[in-house]
Amino acid sequence: MTSSDMNMILLLQVRKRDVVLNFGSAAASGISGASVRVMQMDSSFPFGACINPAVIQDPAFVDFFTKHFDWAVFENELKWYHTEAQQGQLNYADSDALLDFCDRYGKPVRGHCIFWAVENTVQQWVKSLDKDQLTAAVQARLQSLLTRYAGRFPHYDVNNEMLHGSFYRDRLGNDVDAFMFREAARLDPGAALFVNDYNVEGGNDPNATPEKYIEQIAALQQKGAPVGGIGLQGHVTNPVGEVICDALDKLSAATDLPVWLTELDVCESDVDLRADDLEVVLREAYAHPAVEGVVFWGFMQGHMWRQDACLVNSDGTVNDAGERFVDLRREWTSHARGHIDSAGHFKFRGYHGTYVVQLATATGKVHKTFSVEKGDTPLVLDMNI
Repeated sequence: MTSSDMNMILLLQVRKRDVVLNFGSAAASGISGASVRVMQMDSSFPFGACINPAVIQDPAFVDFFTKHFDWAVFENELKWYHTEAQQGQLNYADSDALLDFCDRYGKPVRGHCIFWAVENTVQQWVKSLDKDQLTAAVQARLQSLLTRYAGRFPHYDVNNEMLHGSFYRDRLGNDVDAFMFREAARLDPGAALFVNDYNVEGGNDPNATPEKYIEQIAALQQKGAPVGGIGLQGHVTNPVGEVICDALDKLSAATDLPVWLTELDVCESDVDLRADDLEVVLREAYAHPAVEGVVFWGFMQGHMWRQDACLVNSDGTVNDAGERFVDLRREWTSHARGHIDSAGHFKFRGYHGTYVVQLATATGKVHKTFSVEKGDTPLVLDMNI
């Protein structure tokens, strides 16, 4: 069996479910044989992309983003060095503007990030604080950010890249990371709190193995940190599909936590190969039951950290990698047509998400929305139309 065949089997098992729409007694209601059309409106497996103040001014970027992505994350605008570059001078204008943009288009946003553990990302005034001052500054950052935006960010990356940095731990002790999680949960109890790191899925970084990530998560949980999810950044250079799958297997087996690819970019100068590599990574992620979403770290040429990873060229044209992504999204969307049977049922198998059903009868068309969620047994829904 090929890897592609295995992926298809896993998709059918993990992301789809048998659905029975029950329209009642067909004979009694006279709708036996009536025409039914089912259309999926959105997916329970979101794809997202990072944004910043510049890209939301580009009509081509906005067009592709709003059509093909479900979530957003801010590139830098929520980071501490951006919101408080100078001590005591808080500036949330950019993050407020980006939130307004996302609200207009109905896009949830990941909160990236409250802290960043790597020392060279820490602003100078924070580095100059003594232990007591730093403790107070950490508490003030948590209080300021989490109370201002309570309920606005479904996810937070609490202390970014703790496998690669230890700025706060080195100065405030080994308990500070768990404290950040506990305090964030107290201030915004509705947010899922993530660890987030790079190279874990690549198999080429001894500092960021799945085993070390699992050990870190367990240590946080032992100290009362309510870790709610695992972020794999996914800055991919080669089609490391099997390696990614192995990492996902290890993380899900040991932690039972949801996994998101939080900063995906697949870098390859040949755009045809880039499309192939991207498909490998996305199929591995989509087929794995632990993965609950994928966020791209940009997608448009000239507006990305890694230029050989774009899906959309600077002139707004969609390249082969972008077309491959759009095709996969279309493949992972369910539509169905048919007729109500004599028992008053219409049956189909669909990907998890939100749907609208259209029933055409002699008196006109009737519409009703419904959701297909995870489950091992057929979902039976009474339409009551």
